[in-house]
Amino acid sequence: SRTTREPTRVLLVFAKEDSQSSGFCWACERANFRVTVARTPESALHSFLEKHHDLIIIDHRHSRNFDAEALCRYRTPPPAYVTLTKPLWPDREEATVMPLLSAGFNRRYVENPNVMACYNELIQLHHGEIRSQIKLRACNAIFTALEQSQDAIEISSEDQLIQYVNPAYESVMGYQQGELMAKENVEVPKSEKNKPDLLESINNCIRKGKEWQGLYYAKKKNGDSVQQNVKITPVIGQGGDLQLCVCVCVCVCVSSSDIQSSKHKDRRKGSLDVRSTTSRGSDGSSQRRHSSMARIHSMTIEAPITKVINIINAAQESSPMPVAEALDRVLEILRTTELYSPQLGTKDEDPHTNDLVGGLMTDGLRRLSGNEYIFSTKHPHHLPSHLTTPLSLNDIPPRVAQTMENEDSWDFDIFSLEAATMKRPLTYLGLKIFSRFGVCEFLSCPEATLRSWLQVIEANYHSSNSYHNSTHAADVLHATAYFLCKERVKQSLDPIDEVAALIAATVHDVDHPGRTNSFLCNAGSELAILYNDTAVLESHHAALAFQLSTRDDKCNIFKNMERNEYRSLRQAIIDMVLATEMTKHFEHVNKFVNSINKPLAANGDDEAVKGILMVPENRILVKRMLIKCADISNPCRPLELCIEWAGRISEEYFAQTDEEKRQGLPVVMPVFDRNTCSIPKSQISFIDYFITDMFDAWDAFADLPNLMQHLDNNFKYWKGLDERKLHTLRPPPE
Repeated sequence: SRTTREPTRVLLVFAKEDSQSSGFCWACERANFRVTVARTPESALHSFLEKHHDLIIIDHRHSRNFDAEALCRYRTPPPAYVTLTKPLWPDREEATVMPLLSAGFNRRYVENPNVMACYNELIQLHHGEIRSQIKLRACNAIFTALEQSQDAIEISSEDQLIQYVNPAYESVMGYQQGELMAKENVEVPKSEKNKPDLLESINNCIRKGKEWQGLYYAKKKNGDSVQQNVKITPVIGQGGDLQLCVCVCVCVCVSSSDIQSSKHKDRRKGSLDVRSTTSRGSDGSSQRRHSSMARIHSMTIEAPITKVINIINAAQESSPMPVAEALDRVLEILRTTELYSPQLGTKDEDPHTNDLVGGLMTDGLRRLSGNEYIFSTKHPHHLPSHLTTPLSLNDIPPRVAQTMENEDSWDFDIFSLEAATMKRPLTYLGLKIFSRFGVCEFLSCPEATLRSWLQVIEANYHSSNSYHNSTHAADVLHATAYFLCKERVKQSLDPIDEVAALIAATVHDVDHPGRTNSFLCNAGSELAILYNDTAVLESHHAALAFQLSTRDDKCNIFKNMERNEYRSLRQAIIDMVLATEMTKHFEHVNKFVNSINKPLAANGDDEAVKGILMVPENRILVKRMLIKCADISNPCRPLELCIEWAGRISEEYFAQTDEEKRQGLPVVMPVFDRNTCSIPKSQISFIDYFITDMFDAWDAFADLPNLMQHLDNNFKYWKGLDERKLHTLRPPPE
């Protein structure tokens, strides 16, 4: 039981002490019950009114002392009322107990002062009448709470007959009081917005005694669909059979008529009908994925919470069932809270790694008084006059179209597209990829609007940046599209997630100034002041993307979306863009490994996999991991592309170091001095510290053998240059 219980309280009403009263006193002591003895009716009533005993035993052997039946009728009885009577003489006929029952007694005890007899009587009463009454009182309290709850709650039987719905459910769904009682769930209208196999997936989960949680569209009585966050918990009875299902619903999308209910929509519980992502089954793990999983369990950069989870997992294997179940609850709590940021220490105190951590994972709050570098207030770029007519897929020049023929391949050459499009690869590649994923159809926007939007976004990338320009955005978009086609990723995400990922990849670095967050904070830039030195660039990218999109209907790709769906899409885009900020790199990776990879490795059957992937929090982790890997996937590209990207990011860091020296600002990455820097060493440190563990985790999930092969080859290439003491991108010609 989850209710807190004090020891059972017993009141003995005996006019005088004798062997029988002593027997009950000793029995109470043995059973750890609290006992009170009253000698008069008045003291008995006073004691009961003060302590409300669970069990009252009244001596009924000597009616001249007091009337036991009158005393029993005086107040509402406790869970158990026992009358003590004399033994029956052999020649006397057994009397009926009906007068005693009518008076309110539950039980008659025939005089027997034996301590064990008294003890057994008390134990039987405790496990019978007393415990039943306590449970009934708890049920009354629970149903009172359900009636007052703002969450919509339904309880149905194993035959899917509705046993109970609370007023909040009736209000949200538009039903009258009692209208749904005893109806079968199949009689309640279902929304067409749910995926066809969703209900079957839910029922399979419940039949196995497992809890299900996710998003579900319910149909109200008036025919409107409402999106709810649902949690369905099976109640297992004696014998292990399913007895009831308790469903808790919180509306995610509400109409204006539901505004009162929406005040509580941030509560965590899920709901009654079922809603969630569709499940598409397992794709079958490859040999490489098992290899990556093996490395994940010995990740070199491990947060303290990860170590705790590993210890708990190990302890579960040899623990009895109650302990193992308790540890499961502990793990569930640990996996859903913000406890995944590791203590940042660098490997072998390598200066390149130290500088990368300092430059990418800190806010750079090391200011020098009098040395402020303020970026001028910058207005969004407008399209050049020769680009005011949007491009179309049909208008793409043959050379550009030919360059994009293999854009669905990981080895696609983004630099060839950059050259063919005169540094406008994002618009052309975006048109093709967005068309392939049906983005216009999902957004209900014309292709011309999408084309204008892509051109506006690309115009606000800085072509003067050597790395953070529209070619990088196009490269991240390409990687995102590639990952979205992997079977395990498709199992995890809905169409809205896919569209959010593609848009987030497109805008994730828009208006990037070619300087890191640390630089902006140290310089006291307007952006750093605006965003309080926290995720400065990422916040700016997300905010500007929506400003550019919504300021003009001609490029507003969100214009025709339903309000609540737009809110959901917007939130997903913002979350993914913010996930590219490196200060929470290890937090995202560790949460992904512990909440998704390790549970998947431990639960190989299809239903368990579906259950893990359908958890809303896990879908968010998948999207964050996807865009993070797409954003810094350069070391996993074919060698020639990897080398080119390494040169570009190094040049951008060199330019920042030059700027810091000119302005007298702290140099956040001293190793990136163009006169002394070893590019191979910087790449080795970046791969070793940031890339290897993350892509091991992503490969274990998405199955990416070609990427991991490129990563191995590229790492060996940089190692070879470093061993030869070469600081350049390429070895000198023979």
